[in-house]
Amino acid sequence: MPMLSFTVFARFHRRPPISRHPQRSVGSLLLCSGLSKTPTPSFATHPGNSPITPFPATLPRSLVCKSFSCHTSKTCPGGLRILLTKFFWIAATVWSLPIFFSGAATGHALSPHLESSPLLLAKPLAFSGQSSTSPATPPTESPGAPLAEVRSLLEKGNTSEADRLVRQYLQTHPDSADAHFLLGHILFREIQSEARLETPLQGVQVLGAGVPPAKHGKDKARASLAEFTAGAKFHGPSAADLKIVALDYILLGDYVDADKWLTKMLAWTPNDADGWYLLGRTKYNENRFAEAVDAFQRCLKLDLRNLKAEDNLGLSYAGLGRREEAAAAYQQAIDWQSQAALKNPGPYIDFGDLLLDENRSEEAVSYLLQAVEIAPRESRPHELLGKAYTRLDQLPKAQMELEKALQLSPQSANLHCMVAPVYRKQGFIDKAKLEYERCSALAGSHSVPQTPRP
Repeated sequence: MPMLSFTVFARFHRRPPISRHPQRSVGSLLLCSGLSKTPTPSFATHPGNSPITPFPATLPRSLVCKSFSCHTSKTCPGGLRILLTKFFWIAATVWSLPIFFSGAATGHALSPHLESSPLLLAKPLAFSGQSSTSPATPPTESPGAPLAEVRSLLEKGNTSEADRLVRQYLQTHPDSADAHFLLGHILFREIQSEARLETPLQGVQVLGAGVPPAKHGKDKARASLAEFTAGAKFHGPSAADLKIVALDYILLGDYVDADKWLTKMLAWTPNDADGWYLLGRTKYNENRFAEAVDAFQRCLKLDLRNLKAEDNLGLSYAGLGRREEAAAAYQQAIDWQSQAALKNPGPYIDFGDLLLDENRSEEAVSYLLQAVEIAPRESRPHELLGKAYTRLDQLPKAQMELEKALQLSPQSANLHCMVAPVYRKQGFIDKAKLEYERCSALAGSHSVPQTPRP
């Protein structure tokens, strides 16, 4: 999901032929580094010479993918696998999106005039005014003002107290754009904190570990958008604000609007590597793979060894059917972290998945075993190992890996359907029957996908 300077995304399981997910991603993303040290946002405004349409208030689009029949690359078309990748990136966003408030918050002054339509409604929110080359204007409040204390609390990770104080301030200053924008940031940070508590990491830090945002998280994302809309009545948002707006839409599964606001943000801050990464992930989830390639390449020009961007570049090439370039990108990402103490399992999983698609199961096993060693609590590598061992007719090993995957993702219809024939071939008829029944039952419900990665 880079995310901003602190980690939030995407990865939602990515996969071009989405057998992965958006880093999957949907994806999204940097190694989870914690939220306590994130710099507070600056509320300087930015220029805009023409009106821009605000995020339509569409509810999150359902990305549930009933992939229970996708046991082989032949039965699971690339488009379907791409749907899986997208769904997982949403989860990743909540978990690993790093939010860079600092670099994105500098820019130019913007004429303080916006239409007052809520961001959650379909009406347009327009920016007006002439662009300026002057440096960003500082917050109107003095360093000792109430909002300075709120920002300090946010820097320290005390979101509950920051939330309380800014709401208290808004009771007497309802027309404070900075306060509304700050509350929008706080609400988004609360989503991150809650996701972190719900899915504690075990062992290594896994990119994008987490689950798709629950209803409460989506409600907070909508509330965050509402605050940015309220603030926009009084003056324009900064690039940092637009980044959070885009991330809120990512959490709601609205990639079209996320794309729109990330594009606007990058027009103001074209050197934001994290912003290009997020735009690439978003383009990937829109199945706009060529544009995703461009965004990841822009990210890599600014951040030369961005492992997540290189891995996602491979996914985007795979989405275009350019397998050799995809394999080269995965291998590059693997090489970059060869000496790292803390590795990202994504490139190993993605390369293993690509090799399975090419019926190179024995080669895939070696990469997938490394992924399991790095991230034993992620279900995806166990699932792919189960598939590889099944093709190699090593059924006891396939059973063991698929059972591990099911322990981590018990609501995955696909996994129940994969393990059923493995039981049947070994003569475990009752177990096979039970798994087929579970597969059928879950296929008609909103099952939880594989453990997401940014």
